[in-house]
Amino acid sequence: MPRKKPFSNKQKKKQLQVKRDRKRGDTGSGPNSRNASVERGGERQSDTSDSETTDVRRINQQPSGRESRHDPNRFRLHFERESKEDVEKGKKLAREKVLQPISDKELEININDIFPSDKGLGFPQRPAWSYEMTRENLLRKEEKSYREYLDNLHAKNAAGSLSHFEHNLETWRQLWRVLEMSDIILLIVDIRHPVLQFPPTVYHYITGDLQKQVILVLNKADLCPPPLVIAWKHYLTSQFPHLHIVCFTSHPGQPYSTVLQKKRMRKKADWSHAGGPLDILKACQEITAGRVDLSSWEQKIKRDAVAEQLDGVRPDEGAESVLMEHQSDRAMDMGSLSQELYKDGVLTLGCIGFPNVGKSSVLNSLVARKVVSVSRTPGHTKYFQTYYLTPTVKLCDCPGLVFPSLVNKQLQILAGIYPISQLQEPYSSVGYLCARTPFLSVLKLRHPSLMENKPHQRNEGSENLSWTAWDVCEAWAERRGYKTAKAARNDVYRAANSLLRLAIDGRLCLCLRPPGYSCLREHWENHPDLSEIIALQGRTAAEGDVDRDNDDDDDDGESSTEPEEERDRDADDDEDGDDEDEGLVQPKQKEDKPSGFTVNMYNVLRENECE
Repeated sequence: MPRKKPFSNKQKKKQLQVKRDRKRGDTGSGPNSRNASVERGGERQSDTSDSETTDVRRINQQPSGRESRHDPNRFRLHFERESKEDVEKGKKLAREKVLQPISDKELEININDIFPSDKGLGFPQRPAWSYEMTRENLLRKEEKSYREYLDNLHAKNAAGSLSHFEHNLETWRQLWRVLEMSDIILLIVDIRHPVLQFPPTVYHYITGDLQKQVILVLNKADLCPPPLVIAWKHYLTSQFPHLHIVCFTSHPGQPYSTVLQKKRMRKKADWSHAGGPLDILKACQEITAGRVDLSSWEQKIKRDAVAEQLDGVRPDEGAESVLMEHQSDRAMDMGSLSQELYKDGVLTLGCIGFPNVGKSSVLNSLVARKVVSVSRTPGHTKYFQTYYLTPTVKLCDCPGLVFPSLVNKQLQILAGIYPISQLQEPYSSVGYLCARTPFLSVLKLRHPSLMENKPHQRNEGSENLSWTAWDVCEAWAERRGYKTAKAARNDVYRAANSLLRLAIDGRLCLCLRPPGYSCLREHWENHPDLSEIIALQGRTAAEGDVDRDNDDDDDDGESSTEPEEERDRDADDDEDGDDEDEGLVQPKQKEDKPSGFTVNMYNVLRENECE
């Protein structure tokens, strides 16, 4: 009797997929096709990109139900595919290139270097249309205009010089609808690297062509040192004098207790503690100049502040509910041509920005409860929805869009615009991060060449040895116990992904700086507005002073108790873990700590070296 041929689970899944396709009569789409769900849905509107001219990789493939009316992959991320040669070259450099720490001056970045005006780094704009046009003619005109935009973009920039940017026309259409229907645009950026996510062409288009106002929201202000927040605010004001700038944080005064603790506490999220909603209200009042009655919004903020101080009382309990509107495809395609602002006495705020900057979190914080699902996975918000904050204020959440620029792709990945689990070569990004952070003192790594030494001798000499990005990943895999399934070798790929997630989540914080920050650092550290930023972050003046001391000396000892290693072992390994149900609140302290005892954001394994 012949020996049975091994049959893996993967082959079994393929076999079942072929059977399902045969039952449906779909013999044209194979089970290996990544776009099988789109091909099976012949009547659905297919995702549109420039796949005819460039090799585009479609990311975040979602399963499609048999009776589903809508294609779940219609708005997924479309990025240009990296060649196999580039991937192999990155891996080789990660093994060979020795990491060298860069100077503080190299952390300074100019917005004109990211978005130079002579490279045509704009964004696709919706062509002119009228009500006499049919929906099909409008779609064809938009597709033609989009192809012309891409051709012009590639003609002005050499191959490989452009960063990752969105190639899916369907997602750009979402942006067009939000810009058209909004009265004021909230352009949300991450304070750690704001110039990467603030395209000047978008600002000039909104304020010039659309004649609307923009409020720049510097989100996640709690992850950045207060002097740096002030420096970025002044730099952007100098570049765009008429721009309204607001600092914002959804979770003030709640630092991570350890670098490796993914969730600060597994409790229901509390969106009522945000810092910055009142500043957004004041900016809107200044822009509207009394043309819209915003008193209900102001009363809501006061009501939420009072409810926050009452134990066990949630904001808006018993108050009016939040009305949500879903936009149909036809309503989006044939939107209103009216340029009337504040129609019917309602102010519409549109939230736009790059993926992972916290647009949905800002919206939840303004409402003071969860109305939008949030996730650290780029592309989680698939289509725009509108919510009535009050009878006279409407909020609109837009999917994240990556605009073309000349930024380094490794820095883009550290900014969170690319799903970490989809990276083919994460090692070069790890090298970019380690060259700009004190990774040895932060991660407490042992060099792979010292692994054979006795346990008490393993840390000796690690600082004097040469490190590569591959060595860092291998040492981190050893530190965390990441092993491959078959050979039990150190899983460097998993370790690289883990380090990148730490950076994106703000637990290994890389903050870029505006031009001239190093020369004026003492000025920013003694700026009169420093106390205001510290209060926004939910800290005290003493904590702000300690943070500045830690910024100067990155080798300070950790300030946590003995680790609960088993609980935190895989806390950083969720690929697509949604943070929608986890609050970010400080854990209760069991013991009184001495004065000046602060939480170090770089603390990795809760080792107490202060005593």
